[in-house]
Amino acid sequence: MSEGSPIKWSSGLVTAAGVPPAPPPPQAPPEPEPGNPRRRQMLIFGAVAGGILAIGLTIILIVALTSDGNAFSSKASAPSDVRPPLAQMCPAPTTIPSEGPSAAVPSLPPDSGERTIDQEAGISYRKFGAPWQPWTTIWRAGTLEVPYKVGQHFVTEEYSAGSYHASILSAAVPAADNDAVTLNLECVGRQVAADVRAEYYPQPNTMDVLRDEMTTLGGRPAYLNEFRLHFDAPGLSAKDERSAVAVIDVGKTTAAVLYISIPGTHKQFDYVIDQTLKSVRPL
Repeated sequence: MSEGSPIKWSSGLVTAAGVPPAPPPPQAPPEPEPGNPRRRQMLIFGAVAGGILAIGLTIILIVALTSDGNAFSSKASAPSDVRPPLAQMCPAPTTIPSEGPSAAVPSLPPDSGERTIDQEAGISYRKFGAPWQPWTTIWRAGTLEVPYKVGQHFVTEEYSAGSYHASILSAAVPAADNDAVTLNLECVGRQVAADVRAEYYPQPNTMDVLRDEMTTLGGRPAYLNEFRLHFDAPGLSAKDERSAVAVIDVGKTTAAVLYISIPGTHKQFDYVIDQTLKSVRPL
């Protein structure tokens, strides 16, 4: 045997010159101690987290399948229209009328005698003597519920449905948006007049139209509808009535409404309609 690194045969260990020592065998990770409470907690937490994740994924899948592809889009409901009924029915004109030459409104002489003054409506008009009496209540009739607070009246008869009146009443009615500078006056006037016919009188009725036009009252733009209605109600002596509905632009978002009614049993007071309309003045 030649000289060099010795070879030892004991215990199976062999060394030789130039040969690196063999690496130690890998060691298995230590087994967790049986019954370790922390390990048990971790297992419980992991199971709970996995359950929550599974439920969340299921919910997302259901929403995605039932939302037409817009699972996360917000669908805010449109705001309700809070404008007054007449502003909804009759939006302000989108164009300003031509500012061409027009005849100047003549100055009106003051109306003599006692006056009925309606500060809220923005108008005044002639006050009449007996049998006319001051109106002292608030009457909200019809679908539009025009609030008549000022005027005069007298009872013409009593019947099974209550009292029947001759009346001269005024009110302010919201007719435009808060930022509007003009009213769709003809539309507003027609809506108010239609509400009067449908809600203030016995049904059915027929109508003879006397006036239906845009005009001026007290120098202000106005819509005027004057008519005679014919009707028949049990126990009511009056079978017809002459009425006028005027809607006046007083330069506000509210329009002034003037309603005059004379039952057919008291035709001697028909003149009151013409005199009242002629006496209108803006405040």
